[in-house]
Amino acid sequence: MATIKDVAKYSGLSIATISKYINGGNVLEENRQVIQDAIDKLGYKRNEMARGLKTNKTMTIGILIPSLENIFFTTIISIIEDTLLEKGYGMIVCDYKEDTELELKKLEFLINKNVDGIIMVSYSGNHEYIKGLIDKKIPVILLDRMVRNLDCDVVLADNLNASYQAVEELITRKHKRIGIVCGPENTYTADERRKGYIRVHQDYHLEVDEALIYNGDYSVESGYKALKDLLNIEEPPTAIFVTNYEMTIGTIMAINDLSVQMPNDLSLIGFDNIQLAKIVKPSLSIVEQPMKDIGKIAAETILRRLNDDYDDFPAVYRLKTKVHIKDSVTILQ
Repeated sequence: MATIKDVAKYSGLSIATISKYINGGNVLEENRQVIQDAIDKLGYKRNEMARGLKTNKTMTIGILIPSLENIFFTTIISIIEDTLLEKGYGMIVCDYKEDTELELKKLEFLINKNVDGIIMVSYSGNHEYIKGLIDKKIPVILLDRMVRNLDCDVVLADNLNASYQAVEELITRKHKRIGIVCGPENTYTADERRKGYIRVHQDYHLEVDEALIYNGDYSVESGYKALKDLLNIEEPPTAIFVTNYEMTIGTIMAINDLSVQMPNDLSLIGFDNIQLAKIVKPSLSIVEQPMKDIGKIAAETILRRLNDDYDDFPAVYRLKTKVHIKDSVTILQ
């Protein structure tokens, strides 16, 4: 098996230069090509176990999310992996099924695996445990949900304005009774989207009817039930905004089962997945989150922290969303 000394001898460059290149450092462009040619020719592979013993690093990042069935989180994980792989890092991915006790157990599992850092979505908001990790110089990047009373790097969508803009699109089309299907009351993301819904009503001097606010649990089943329950209230909504992908699927299933005609009977704005928006007929209006940017920024931020770059700590990246209005929304007369 080829060693770093063999690569140095073959390329005519120093071991220090070879090592710098292998570990993601900056080297002259002409040297990069020479080194890579030598690596390819000799079949050199870095011994991560030996490197870990020397540097006390495992070159792995722990990923902790609420559910592996959630397309939003799995898409972001895929983007994160692409960026980390470029720098020689692998991942250990765990989910905790929206269970606060399981979240802590899985977090401890990742720490016991000696991961170099954590990228996570926190459901419990256990700021003391996370703060303990940060104090030990274990980088933690929060995704999607902030944790109150905690100085920590966060990458998320601008959830309040995402909701505001979606509901505003309905209001400007003369809808006054607008339902919203939110997530659990105790989650930061759901709370922000609920705030956006309330704020836009206030700005347009519309009364907020609590009967039109439905708290689901981010599952397909809760989206299905939400649609049925909202349409069964005494004065049902003319439009509904659904605030995550899985619940959007559930509402569409209920619309089909109940033979509700979009947009004549009900206007609908869903969340995420442009592909779904194109498949559904009539074409579905959606709020699109910048999943690629979220994943890339999260990965780049943890890599900077692993290189002891804390100049901007704690960094909060609140990224803009886009509202795509399609045929599922109508203008009331």
